Amino acid sequence: MGNCFAKSHGLMKPQQNGQTRSVEVDQTHQDPPSYTPQPRSQTPEKPSSETNQPPPWRMAAPAPSPKAAKSSSILENAYEDVKLFYTLGKELGRGQFGVTYLCTENSTGKKYACKSISKKKLVTKADKDDMRREIQIMQHLSGQPNIVEFKGAYEDEKAVNLVMELCAGGELFDRIIAKGHYSERAAASVCRQIVNVVKICHFMGVLHRDLKPENFLLSSKDDKALIKATDFGLSVFIEEGKVYRDIVGSAYYVAPEVLRRRYGKEVDIWSAGIILYILLSGVPPFWAETEKGIFDAILEGHIDFESQPWPSISNSAKDLVRKMLTADPKRRISAADVLEHPWLREGGEASDKPIDSAVLSRMKQFRAMNKLKKLALKVIAENINTEEIQGLKAMFANIDTDNSGTITYEELKEGLAKLGSKLTEAEVKQLMDAADVDGNGSIDYIEFITATMHRHRLESDENLYKAFQHFDKDGSGYITIDELEVALKEYGMGDDATIKEVLSDVDSDNDGRINYEEFCAMMRSGNPQQQQQQQPRLF
Repeated sequence: MGNCFAKSHGLMKPQQNGQTRSVEVDQTHQDPPSYTPQPRSQTPEKPSSETNQPPPWRMAAPAPSPKAAKSSSILENAYEDVKLFYTLGKELGRGQFGVTYLCTENSTGKKYACKSISKKKLVTKADKDDMRREIQIMQHLSGQPNIVEFKGAYEDEKAVNLVMELCAGGELFDRIIAKGHYSERAAASVCRQIVNVVKICHFMGVLHRDLKPENFLLSSKDDKALIKATDFGLSVFIEEGKVYRDIVGSAYYVAPEVLRRRYGKEVDIWSAGIILYILLSGVPPFWAETEKGIFDAILEGHIDFESQPWPSISNSAKDLVRKMLTADPKRRISAADVLEHPWLREGGEASDKPIDSAVLSRMKQFRAMNKLKKLALKVIAENINTEEIQGLKAMFANIDTDNSGTITYEELKEGLAKLGSKLTEAEVKQLMDAADVDGNGSIDYIEFITATMHRHRLESDENLYKAFQHFDKDGSGYITIDELEVALKEYGMGDDATIKEVLSDVDSDNDGRINYEEFCAMMRSGNPQQQQQQQPRLF
């Protein structure tokens, strides 16, 4: 699950990696029988003492000392232990805002996913309001096609726990990549379901604002599994006539009117259009070395339909992409009209002819490369000479006012203020989230060094060689697949498929191992995945 359940706030956030992935698109996939949103009962669910069914968060059972508990409650209810209703199992993924566990409902034995969000991550009033709104939106949309089923929210002293449908099929792009062959018809089936999410959201009065591939999972490992939208952390209820002005979303997928701070629900169609472009070509239409460069490209608006594989993509597919990526939101195609487009509709013009295999290769690079690179930077920070970081060490000690060995959000905010920083709370939160690699709500010493050390020093020849030696346990001069597996699993990163994927991407001579030259090339490369996940500097 990993990032797919991760919550984002405020400004643009770097993309974290820690995802578990596996997605398959069957070219004969049958879409839901109806794209019309289904009516939902407005009767609140009631807890049953006979079946011990978990109540929704608004009806939490009283805790032993409700007055004390409620004083610091996020959900504005007495605390309630999720373990009264569910048994938590293995960790499924670790994202920017919390950890996702497999869980089993005690009364039925059914499997679900439980996303545990540390309350250390919910420090400002805006954070808490966003958390409550996300839960309300998930409750509101639950039960609709292509949207994850929400079971309930439970809060204790340390965390807010969200229980939802277990999407065991993994992430969208991974299944596509794993299948190894792909067609316009398969891309149309995927896009149809994504746009159906947009249609449902808008029909039910919700603006999503953060559509991206990482936020879509498959309901099961079955070939005909449905695609499910899972993350509504930036979603809001639509207010008629309101012009939205806050810049939110993820860099590659953000619409030009968001950057101009005047937008409405049309932004979701733009993001879905970006996903369709990637499905057909393997890369996003707008990318650059920096986030600012990506934004400049989006505002410029040039879309490449000349490079491979576009000459072999049907005119009908390109027509739909152009209509979804129309710069003027007033002229952009609606969700309903997208679903009626000749290329997209079921049994329509989308061809079953395989798309160039290079598309899958590019998609794989776009998705996986940075996992090893991020781990390598952490290894370098752990082993760097004390003399090189004396100033940073002192800075860490000055910010860590309680000498706990970790920096909290409040300590970071106060430390930045002492240095004369004029950052807003949202910007401080962005830096906190970028540096907090393990997602526990605080920055430890190594995370601080990794985030603040000048990148050119981290990537010096000497430090890169030390990092390479860390992975090359037997000193053979190569990082083997076994050594890579040991290293990644030591830090809780990646399953077997991801490990093989990383090796495949970095191993340019295809000898089944990574030599030092390949390792350095990966560390210094400017691939789209690296750019998307580039972290802002703390100082």
